[in-house]
Amino acid sequence: MAKMLTNLVAAGVLAALATPAALAANYGDDIHKNDYKWLQFNLMRSEGNKIPFGAQDTTYLEMEFGGRSGLFDLYGYLDVFDIFDSKGDDRYGGDNFFFKFAPRLSLDALTKTDLSFGPVQELYIATVTNVADSGAFGGLFEHYVGLGSDIQVPWFGKMGLNLYGRYVRENYGAPDEGKWDGYMVSTNWFKPFHTFDNGSFVAYQGYLDYKFGADTVGGVAGRSSNALEWFNGIYWHSERYAVGYGAKVYNNMAFYQDGNGSGLEQDTSGLGHYFSVTYKF
Repeated sequence: MAKMLTNLVAAGVLAALATPAALAANYGDDIHKNDYKWLQFNLMRSEGNKIPFGAQDTTYLEMEFGGRSGLFDLYGYLDVFDIFDSKGDDRYGGDNFFFKFAPRLSLDALTKTDLSFGPVQELYIATVTNVADSGAFGGLFEHYVGLGSDIQVPWFGKMGLNLYGRYVRENYGAPDEGKWDGYMVSTNWFKPFHTFDNGSFVAYQGYLDYKFGADTVGGVAGRSSNALEWFNGIYWHSERYAVGYGAKVYNNMAFYQDGNGSGLEQDTSGLGHYFSVTYKF
């Protein structure tokens, strides 16, 4: 359930961000002036992934995509777990997929007005939808809606920063289904820091999602009101390929307390490891 790259991963995006037009949020002349798109497939291996109920180690295929077209900025991915149908995989015979879809509507482009101020380059109505397998206890289907932005940060350059409210449509039968429950603040970054003579480069890339203010689900034992996922990746990129490693810091993953309290011993806090090989279209 861990996305590996951010919406600034593809080499084509780096080229777009290097242009003066991409640094200006004024769309009064042309709302399509910063358009781009990208698609890639990642073969992933997670070790020690802090997912509740023991779904920690798996090999999976991820289709990841993103881009910009006029009013809309888009990021998304689809993970297909246990891609090799291995009995030693923690996802074997269990959940098959996780899907994240995160479009943002540019307020600058919608109003054709430069709304930038200070380090804030552009403002959005930001959304995220997460969907996971349905099983014996139901599935996951949650929405996040709020205010998004692109900000300029020293050394990192352009980063996304978004604040959302969380609506729970389905949550494996938990009592918070059908309710607004909690908030999330998220950020992401993609920072090349070394370029080789052949044009390939190494980048520090990642994201941080902090969820807070959630109900402890009607007093259900073992639930937490907050959760943290902080991914830090080092990746080598060429025009068509990428190879990388990511260390992910968890705290109370999926709003489950680490250790005990839910009737099952949970491992939801600590460090997870991710390895990936990527082909870019």
